[in-house]
Amino acid sequence: MTRPRTPLAWFRSRPLRSRLALLTAFAVAVAVAAVSAACWFVTRAQLEGEMDSALRNTRLDRGAVASMLRMCQQGEDPPPVGGYTVQLVDAAGSVCTSGEAALPAGTADLAVARGTLAYALHTVKDADGREMRVSTYPQQGPPGLAVSVARPLAEIDNALSTLGWVLLLVSGIGVVGAGAAGLWVARTGLEPVNRLTGAVEHMAATEDLTVRIPDEGEDEIARLSRAFNQMTAALESSRDRQARLIADAGHELRTPLTSLRTNIELLARSDETGRAIPPEDRRALMASVKAQMTELAALIGDLQELARPDAVRPGPLEVVGLHTVLRAALDRARLRGPELTFTTDLAPWYVRAEPAALERALVNVLDNAVKFSPPRGTVEVTLMRGELTVRDHGPGIAPDELPHVFDRFWRSPSARSLPGSGLGLSIVARTVKQAGGSATLSPAPGGGTRATLRFPGAPTPPPEPAG
Repeated sequence: MTRPRTPLAWFRSRPLRSRLALLTAFAVAVAVAAVSAACWFVTRAQLEGEMDSALRNTRLDRGAVASMLRMCQQGEDPPPVGGYTVQLVDAAGSVCTSGEAALPAGTADLAVARGTLAYALHTVKDADGREMRVSTYPQQGPPGLAVSVARPLAEIDNALSTLGWVLLLVSGIGVVGAGAAGLWVARTGLEPVNRLTGAVEHMAATEDLTVRIPDEGEDEIARLSRAFNQMTAALESSRDRQARLIADAGHELRTPLTSLRTNIELLARSDETGRAIPPEDRRALMASVKAQMTELAALIGDLQELARPDAVRPGPLEVVGLHTVLRAALDRARLRGPELTFTTDLAPWYVRAEPAALERALVNVLDNAVKFSPPRGTVEVTLMRGELTVRDHGPGIAPDELPHVFDRFWRSPSARSLPGSGLGLSIVARTVKQAGGSATLSPAPGGGTRATLRFPGAPTPPPEPAG
């Protein structure tokens, strides 16, 4: 059995513009109702006060009172007095009325007639059932007589009824107008949100990241539009970088894969045809296959390293001695360039980084120097106050090539024949950036290239935490 929806659930299911219009109309209705009620009660109190003041100020002269007594004694009906109902009350409770219907003589009226009460003001119903406001005062002259002056409360009720209908009509018009104005304001104010929603839906349907939303103004909607445009621009840039990475990776993988396939096909054809390959040629083919597989493994490792998001570090950061990691990287570099001379000047420096990634970056920098150094050349390595300098004496880099040295898969035309994937310096730049530093390459005085890596840190490790 389906449970009936509550008003709150129905309200929450409405569109945002409808909810804003309903809330605006409700708020205006409450405000108008409060103002109308206050106006009605204030007007009622004012009218009742004016009627009471008029009744208390109304006095009959002695001649009029005497004439009424005489006519009542003769059995005649006294005529009305100026639109008021006037009634004479004696101490015994007898009444003489001038008006349409007699008023009941209450306890307060008798008390005024007997002289025990100076004045009485109250509301009663006359003989015809009408509510009357009565003011009773003692008559000067013979004792034991009081005069009651009354007016019907219908005079006030009619005015209040008219005022109530007018307030109700004005309130209704105000609420309807407020609802319409709220709906218009909601539609106008939410139009940028509608454009944003349409852009998101279009992007989800077409994967078109070139969509941009106008962001005029400085309000919240404009800020949201600018944030959306920045997000789509970042996504578009990320997708472009991903596409370029895939294209470059495919291009770089094609060469070793082609060489591997050629060599393997030669070996397979030799086995199929029974025509043996000379031992020296076979050893050369196997050495080529091994070299291409090594190059592929290195390329795939570099791609895996670069495939990680820039905002996510490869591992937990630790305080490590840069000079210690650099010595380990130098040991590996010496194995790759045994004929080279390495001069070092390493001052202690501690940084916050991921040790494995940091060592990989330092090895890449040193490998780059080993690769381009001439036979029996010298590689100068200096670490002073967090600035690591690696200088080789090779052919150097042309000035127009310097802006591209840290791009992925970029390789200098003079290095196309050398082994490598063109990813080493990209990994270096990324690792140094994650450690909070910077990396630059520049021509060295006298020839060669100088790589400079700057790391924030300190010459001493931080103190161990207490406990």
